[in-house]
Amino acid sequence: MTKYAPSWLQLREDADAAARATELIEPVRAFLRGRDEVVIRDLGCGTGSLGRWLALRLPGRQRWILHDRDTDLLTHALARTSRPKHALDGSEVTVVTEQRDVTELRAEDLAGTSLVAASALLDLLTAEEMSRLAEACVEAGCAVLFTLSVSGRVVLSPKDEFDIEISDAFNAHQRRVTDGRWLLGPDAVDVAFGVFERLGATVRRAPSPWRLGTDQAALTAEWLTGWVGAACEQRPELAPDGDAYLRWRLAQCAAGELDAVIQHEDLLVVPA
Repeated sequence: MTKYAPSWLQLREDADAAARATELIEPVRAFLRGRDEVVIRDLGCGTGSLGRWLALRLPGRQRWILHDRDTDLLTHALARTSRPKHALDGSEVTVVTEQRDVTELRAEDLAGTSLVAASALLDLLTAEEMSRLAEACVEAGCAVLFTLSVSGRVVLSPKDEFDIEISDAFNAHQRRVTDGRWLLGPDAVDVAFGVFERLGATVRRAPSPWRLGTDQAALTAEWLTGWVGAACEQRPELAPDGDAYLRWRLAQCAAGELDAVIQHEDLLVVPA
């Protein structure tokens, strides 16, 4: 699985919070209503930003179990200043961590879990891993909230004809084979939606776009650099024009002349 630097995860936290589909929160509350304690597993938790956002929007006593393979990120997420402070109604929120490969979770591992949540995770899974995870969640009877999965659609303003070349190459990079694993990339939400529906669950999806303007110049510049870099890694023949394109776009960003909409989708699953 991809390793992310805490600095990148911290840089994107505000944009993630603004993008998540809030219309999916009330159905989550309805599913969790009446429980003495809500147990939430955050898969690929990173620095714990999803917990900081979601715990404040759910009432009742909560126990968060943070999963990640990266011990440094788990340490960061468990730090006192990084934990959710309380629930929506002021109830206690406790946090523990488990270092493990989330692609190996089974139904017995999820016993007693109320909600499985994740942010920016699905595109890093394979179709087989997605199917196994879906089966485990449905068998365990827990709800699922997957947020901020990339959809492969990017709109830059002002537009340029080279945007499409970079976008197509980046999407191909997202669908690459790495260590024998064929990643779902922008197809992840479609695949997950189909798998959960076939398992009999009720599934909803909602857009959760990043809208980056002049007030997010640092994030836009970091995203641009990674976006173009991945595209040129996938198609090395793009590199000469890609380097010039990146310098031009970064100059626009620094001058406050670039806006970007990076489309994501959120997915909510409620068991039958």
